[in-house]
Amino acid sequence: MTDLEAALRRAVRGEVGFDATSRALTTMDASNYRRVPLGVVAPRDADDVAAVLEVCRELGVPVVARGGGTSIAGQATGTGVVLDFTRHMNRLVGLDPEARTAVVQPGLVLDRLQDAAAPHGLRFGPDPSTHSRCTLGGMIGNNACGSHSVAWGTTADSVRELSVLTARGRRLRLGQEWAGAPEGLRDLVDGDLARLRTGFPDLPRRISGYALDALLPERGADVARSFCGSEGTLGVLTEAVVRLVESPRARALAVLGYADEAGAAEAAAGLLPLGPLTVEGMAVDLVPVSAAALLPRGGAWLFVETGGESGAQARARAEAVVRAADVVDALVVTDPAGQRALWRIREDASGTATRMPGGTSQTESGGGTEAWPGWEDCAVPPARLGAYLRDFRGLLSAHGLRGIPYGHFGDGCIHVRIDFDLLTDAGVARFRRFSEELADLVVAHGGSLSGEHGDGQARAELLPRMYGAETVALFERAKAVWDPDDLLNPGMLVRPAPLDANLRFSVLPRKPVDVAFGYPSDGGDFSAAVRRCVGVAKCRTAPVPGAGVMCPSFRTTGEEEHSTRGRARLLHEMLAGELVTDGWRSTEVRDALDLCLSCKGCRSDCPVEVDMATYKAEFLHHHYAGRRRPAAHYAMGWLPVWLRWAARVRAAPVVNALASVRPLAAVAKRLGGIAGEREVPRLAGETFSRWWRGRGGRPAEGGDLVVLWPDTFTEHLSPAVGRAAVRVLEAAGLRVALPPTLRGRAVIGDGTSRSAAPLLSLLAARRGRVCCGLTYVSTGQLDRARAVMRRTLDLMAPVLETSAPVVVLEPSCAAALRTDLPELLHDDPRAARLASRVLTFAEALERHAPDWTPPAVNLPAVGQTHCHQHAVLGDTADRRLRASAGLTGELSGGCCGLAGNFGFESGHYEVSAACAEDQLLPAVREAPEGAVVLADGFSCRTQLEQLAGVRGRHLAEVLAQGLE
Repeated sequence: MTDLEAALRRAVRGEVGFDATSRALTTMDASNYRRVPLGVVAPRDADDVAAVLEVCRELGVPVVARGGGTSIAGQATGTGVVLDFTRHMNRLVGLDPEARTAVVQPGLVLDRLQDAAAPHGLRFGPDPSTHSRCTLGGMIGNNACGSHSVAWGTTADSVRELSVLTARGRRLRLGQEWAGAPEGLRDLVDGDLARLRTGFPDLPRRISGYALDALLPERGADVARSFCGSEGTLGVLTEAVVRLVESPRARALAVLGYADEAGAAEAAAGLLPLGPLTVEGMAVDLVPVSAAALLPRGGAWLFVETGGESGAQARARAEAVVRAADVVDALVVTDPAGQRALWRIREDASGTATRMPGGTSQTESGGGTEAWPGWEDCAVPPARLGAYLRDFRGLLSAHGLRGIPYGHFGDGCIHVRIDFDLLTDAGVARFRRFSEELADLVVAHGGSLSGEHGDGQARAELLPRMYGAETVALFERAKAVWDPDDLLNPGMLVRPAPLDANLRFSVLPRKPVDVAFGYPSDGGDFSAAVRRCVGVAKCRTAPVPGAGVMCPSFRTTGEEEHSTRGRARLLHEMLAGELVTDGWRSTEVRDALDLCLSCKGCRSDCPVEVDMATYKAEFLHHHYAGRRRPAAHYAMGWLPVWLRWAARVRAAPVVNALASVRPLAAVAKRLGGIAGEREVPRLAGETFSRWWRGRGGRPAEGGDLVVLWPDTFTEHLSPAVGRAAVRVLEAAGLRVALPPTLRGRAVIGDGTSRSAAPLLSLLAARRGRVCCGLTYVSTGQLDRARAVMRRTLDLMAPVLETSAPVVVLEPSCAAALRTDLPELLHDDPRAARLASRVLTFAEALERHAPDWTPPAVNLPAVGQTHCHQHAVLGDTADRRLRASAGLTGELSGGCCGLAGNFGFESGHYEVSAACAEDQLLPAVREAPEGAVVLADGFSCRTQLEQLAGVRGRHLAEVLAQGLE
């Protein structure tokens, strides 16, 4: 490997990575398979690609071309050198609106092409559900399709010319009439014309094998088309000329409800004569509870999109579809935002399908049965889809398996993830038997083993069942014409590896790893939690305004290492112990997690709910066990302690004065591991609790009792937020109390527990403040977090004996109480009880003062929904409260970038500021005159003040001012 690395570094101008991190990030795609490469190269241009091929040919090292790494059959993994085109060869070279063509590099993400074509009324036809992160090179390699293929076909239908490098370094320009054909290819075709004319099923979604029939003279001898779907086994793509299609001016979406998936499948083919743009199907099993209200009645649905020159024409066509369909219920949506919300349900199915509720699988956990790809996209003639699905269900039952079909019903193409047990020998044997029998079933229905994602390792072994031995032998001869040295992606399509070899789960530990968190959705198994990431890579989505939170660090750096998927891959390899060999002490994992903001965005935005914030806390807990931690962990992890001591001795004026002396502040920040660019926030002269005691400290009479949580930030840094909340809650007729400060039978809400002896009061003042433990969790100090949380539960015992809700003003603290508390103290039933009581400010008003009318503020509002609120708490109640108060406009998505301790830590400032520039700061700069800047989180308010000089306000402050 040393000689290979040295030779590549001499020959290539792009990056060459033979380190453990670079290799670990490319061991897997979105399939069940894992191969460890020797190294990764990010070529800058075609010359770099040629240089890599020359070096690897001389040393006999395989080469695998990789795009977005979302392939689900294993074809984007390999044991040699992986070419990563996403880093440099990712440009749109040119776009000709008149010719309706575009010239693209292989690493260009599809959505970037769509964005460029849209102003001209054009688009690229195929659009897989991974359109926000899949690349054109990967789409050509797999002959990808997507939901609009009933209208615009497959990627092969959209390719004009391809620039390709062969393994032996020849540069070819592939096109029609044998353009670019390597020597020997025409002779191979001319010698077997009969087989090419009769041996290939006539299907809209036949992706399996090589498309050699595209080389027939009556089909234009289209070498470019025949290259599509070759999975990087024939040549390496360096540039493509693709065809664009006219995008309808208006669209409508008809959602048709059926009793079950069989009914939807049988109806799909009958809708094709109406000329729809899509005919997509899915069943109720894949619909999140939160999204069910968006759909019409039924147990399964068809999503039928129509287009037109006007909104009225598109709607009329959608209504015609409804009239032609025999449905249980139907819905026609013309609003673009409503259509996007519905399409998100369908697009997230590939991730959602990996977790099925209930079941009895060996891999089942509290979060449902794990389900895997492998038979993700078989296709049959559309008219046979209903019959095929019934037989498919029967085969599943015969093997004791479960799966939830969905997908491109109009093309007869079905996606399904099945709860294979891929962890035991018996389970893997059943996986093989089922695969062989399903292949026979698909062929019996006149279908193709792959209808979209290619064969890869998952299905190539079974191609003889579909094509017969002689046609497969023809494929092998074609491979030899293009790549006589078998250098390019060996083991794919021809002479394939067995479908049950190289399974990615085989390297993981068989016994549960000793961990601190409970992982209730994964049966307490950290390996199962890490297995959640199946590689669909939604975390790699480029910035889109308002499009959720995940993953702010990837949006900023563009590096796979800083995506949720990349970190999950490194954790997988840490558990495997082959590449990352030092377990919890791994510096590779530590460095990848360093830029994780713990925003929890992946917990909600990832289709399989990977929770990297929790995994990070777990890792840091083990990584630093028995060792000295970074200074920031002591400075900011223990922030509640330092602030309580400062308040106890009334040192706020002194601390603020010292912090204003720049040389002293610089020294303090350096010692505390705090970024030098940051200003130290000022401490409040009077804490919230002291203000509360000054006003009497007793709840008012009448109304529901609510316990207002004095979080660290409200208590010591933003007491104005607490004062405003008290005023609004009391104006709404609620009785406000604070938690007790003494263990045992304390009076709820007095804030001081004055009934105790003076000495006991003093001790309680030292140790008797409630705390969610957030700062300890985010720095991985989980033993300390548990101790703090248990003390908090002791203090909250009197509250838990009542029905009073706990109102938390700081979203990050509310999220910690809702999730971290019960997951870290999973052995204490009080934790779940307290978590169930936690309400946000808006939720408390909505549930406990439903008849109260907020003051009419009547101003536009800008700002950002707190990332923890987005991910854990939800903001539906906040939206309604803002609307009732006349606060108009939408808050932006994304993360502010400060994220508690993250943005204050040394070395994080640039990434923190870049995250703010993603969505928050542009939204504030573009705000209309007089707009209210809303920021419920202390971090968000601090980021706004330090980067933009803008004062953000908690919603409670805005409403309290309105009361005046």
